[in-house]
Amino acid sequence: MDDSITLPDRVPVMPLPGALLFPQALLPLYIFEPRYQEMLALALSEHRMFCVALLKPQRSQWKSTNDFFHIAGVGLIRACVGRGDGTSNLILQGLRRVRFSAFEQSAPFPISRIEPLESKATPSVETDALGAKVLELYSKIKESGRQLPDKVDQYLSRLGDTEMLADLMAATFINDPLRRQQILEELSVNQRLRLVIQYLHEETGSAAA
Repeated sequence: MDDSITLPDRVPVMPLPGALLFPQALLPLYIFEPRYQEMLALALSEHRMFCVALLKPQRSQWKSTNDFFHIAGVGLIRACVGRGDGTSNLILQGLRRVRFSAFEQSAPFPISRIEPLESKATPSVETDALGAKVLELYSKIKESGRQLPDKVDQYLSRLGDTEMLADLMAATFINDPLRRQQILEELSVNQRLRLVIQYLHEETGSAAA
């Protein structure tokens, strides 16, 4: 995360089916429900931040704060274009993993106090090996025609940041939302890399074998 960005103590929450926000990842959103138009107006008037939380399985809507996961990504509104009908298109950039510690409001949209979660990274030979394996799988995925945006692709190949590599690969190429949630909740970077490798193998089959 950009160290110059300070997280507020509390932020609005947007629970969604199938959508998660990883650090550094970009998430385009279309805001059309009145309650989320209200949420967006609040976010823009305060810190330009809100959380995206994944709805739990078998739920297409949420009725209480128990209907979505309480570990989520907090993001910064990087761009927002309002339309004449009150709807908006925006780009949310992931900043940090957070845990919801206490809900101060549940309707019409949740507002929660947040606790930042720190990744556990102890760079080692194993970390390097796992990162190299993820990059190898990424190369094979690229050969099949799918890839990260050019700037991100160049950045990762130059930087070798294994934590960012795991998060962006999970955000972009792992289809199952519950698997992405598991990776989001995993604080050990090495275990996160292992999960990315396992799930890429299982979901892409021969493309990443």
